[in-house]
Amino acid sequence: FRQNPFRNDEQDLLYYTGDRGRYRMDGSLEILGRIDNQVKIRGMRIELEEIEIVLGKHPSIHKTVITIQVKAETKYLVAYYTVTSSQAESTPSTLRRFLKEKLPNYMVPSAFIKLDAMPLTPNGKVDRRALPIVEISRNGLEEYFVAPRTPTEETLVRIWIEVLKIKSVGIYDNFFELGGNSLLVFQIMSRLSKIFEVKLPLTNFFEGPTIAKLAQRIETIHWATKSLPTTNPDEELEEGEL
Repeated sequence: FRQNPFRNDEQDLLYYTGDRGRYRMDGSLEILGRIDNQVKIRGMRIELEEIEIVLGKHPSIHKTVITIQVKAETKYLVAYYTVTSSQAESTPSTLRRFLKEKLPNYMVPSAFIKLDAMPLTPNGKVDRRALPIVEISRNGLEEYFVAPRTPTEETLVRIWIEVLKIKSVGIYDNFFELGGNSLLVFQIMSRLSKIFEVKLPLTNFFEGPTIAKLAQRIETIHWATKSLPTTNPDEELEEGEL
């Protein structure tokens, strides 16, 4: 909070949001973006420079820039990078694993784009507006796709596709890297409870946000209780839609 510069009253405080804005001719306020590079994704505030600093410590990285792209009203982190002459591997999977060891999941970019050189402004700074637009689909996810192997995994895949509104999901794809957020987690958990008749702690989801991990946990519970559901998963999916 800061003292209101428009009034001579020390008790009159204004909240400093860090956003840039301007008044339009009709009196409405237009938000132009952040003064800094702080963004909000999945309910969490993120400093883009923090990710850049960590990724920049990888031996293969020469320069990196983290940006935000929006698709279907969902925000995604995208990493652009150039490499050094180091022989260290710099594939998206390698860089993702590197970041996962040092940052929480919500700070790991959904896509990693290798550039020959960063676009620069006349002043020599990175021209973020000139960075290529990325088609967020499976780009930047694991480089291999593994289809569901069991009925449990098949049902989970259908649920994720409906909730995330995407075309395909591999069993090792990370829910949050696909655009998932905390609100969608509750939708997923609600459907799991109705279809599989299990109550998983939220920690199970956040600790293993993949089809493979969730299916393993569900099947372990059913094995322990020996009470596999007898209902048709497709019918339950229709009844469980939110």
